[in-house]
Amino acid sequence: AGAVEFESVFLSIAIGFETVGVIVMIVGFVVAVVLAVRALMRREPGQQAFTVLRTTLGSSILLGLEVLVAADLVRTITSKPSLEEAAILGLIVLIRTVLSMSIQIEIEGTLPWRRVLTASGGQLLGEAVTRDRAAQRAHDAAQDASA
Repeated sequence: AGAVEFESVFLSIAIGFETVGVIVMIVGFVVAVVLAVRALMRREPGQQAFTVLRTTLGSSILLGLEVLVAADLVRTITSKPSLEEAAILGLIVLIRTVLSMSIQIEIEGTLPWRRVLTASGGQLLGEAVTRDRAAQRAHDAAQDASA
């Protein structure tokens, strides 16, 4: 009975991580759209608004994938120790890791081994929000000065 409870607890934790990962991506999508619309409302060029949308959305997907990989790792605790289960889980982690790396390369425009500092999806998302706040303050100050 103890082993069943143990598996059940860690399965619930893994499902919780998966849920958080999906929520992070959904909220990130909404934040990305809001930041892009705000950039357009400040009359910034469309290319700049698109870059904000792309970078912010990519960052939230990256963060969500990192949480999903954590869910997979927690799931290894509950999986039956068969070679087939280990191979399937390893393949899922590999796919998510490669996807994360390619998204990060796309966002940053540089290969991971050429970066001096590594930024996570959360850091990139935070930087996008900080840049938006600074741009909004500058826009508001320009509006106040012209009034």
